[in-house]
Amino acid sequence: MRIMVLGLRGFPGIQGGVETHAEHLYPLLVKLGCEVDVIVRSPHVPKSNGNTWRGVRFRRLWSPGPRMKGLEAFVHTLLGVLYAALKQPDVLHIHAIGPAFMTPLGWLFGLRIVVTHHGPDYDREKWGVFPRWVIRTGERLGMRFADRRIVISKAIKEMVRARYDCDSVLIPNGVHIPKLPDTTLALQRFGLEPCRYVLIVSRLVPEKRHIDLIRAFAEADLPEWRLVLVGAFDPPDDYIRTVLSLAEMMPNVVLTGFQSGAALQELYANAGLFVLPSSHEGLPIVLLEALSYGLPVLASDIPANLEVGLPAEHYFPLGDVSALSQMLRGFSAGKSDEQLGAEVRNWVKQRYDWERIAKQTLRVYVNITE
Repeated sequence: MRIMVLGLRGFPGIQGGVETHAEHLYPLLVKLGCEVDVIVRSPHVPKSNGNTWRGVRFRRLWSPGPRMKGLEAFVHTLLGVLYAALKQPDVLHIHAIGPAFMTPLGWLFGLRIVVTHHGPDYDREKWGVFPRWVIRTGERLGMRFADRRIVISKAIKEMVRARYDCDSVLIPNGVHIPKLPDTTLALQRFGLEPCRYVLIVSRLVPEKRHIDLIRAFAEADLPEWRLVLVGAFDPPDDYIRTVLSLAEMMPNVVLTGFQSGAALQELYANAGLFVLPSSHEGLPIVLLEALSYGLPVLASDIPANLEVGLPAEHYFPLGDVSALSQMLRGFSAGKSDEQLGAEVRNWVKQRYDWERIAKQTLRVYVNITE
């Protein structure tokens, strides 16, 4: 079965929930017998990266580049659908509701289309009126014109049913259980001590609420701890400049920039606590990744985070800096527990296994080609 994938910048090692989702999913679908072509954006996946990765083929198409955030996805998806119309794969899989704007065009070309709804991206604080309209329209067109719809959470499934009277298949994000690294080179580089830092891994965008976390960490007054922010801060915008300014005023805040591979694994594995204070998520892969390392975690009480299914004491009210500060003090006073960490790793493996997710996705493909 020939699958063509559209709606993401590329992978591996490119920050973003959809990118991480695709990086884990498509090599497994190759192992299940699919031929997978991912249409990637040329500025993000240079030719030096090669044309294949773990059996997945990359098809590079031009896009305006990351400095034109709204136009980049729109133009690349338009070109991607035209490319798919020429190649006629068995299934075109479009990820995210912004790129789903082009679903009717694919339908006109006779393509069989699957759309995965990763979350209501129009709720992101960075978008203005027109981009929000485009993304909302993409959601509507994608849900109505796709042959099959995949959603990553119960909340999204219920919303799609209520708003569009459409059925969808619930297939959540997943996680691999990593081998815990025995090196600490990244910690040495950033001046960190194992189990003595709070970690957040995310893009530096307003809905991730880094400012809430920085303020809560300052209020908690944990002189022996560091706050580590992992994420790219280029190109800078008003939000990133605000985060950088606050971080510069606090000696215990560490900005690592974007990290991947062994460095990111070391930062996860040796953290004392992982925090996700965001106001918008689909089903947060970074939270699952933190759990896959056995970390204690704190998360805002938005529906997507609650759906992960953690005990109540791991959630705090969205935007409540004082509550988060108190929880940071409480968790920092506890001791690391290797047995509990092993139990957490096993728990998340049972609930969010990528191999099972790949088989569920293949079943969707088979259903629309039979």
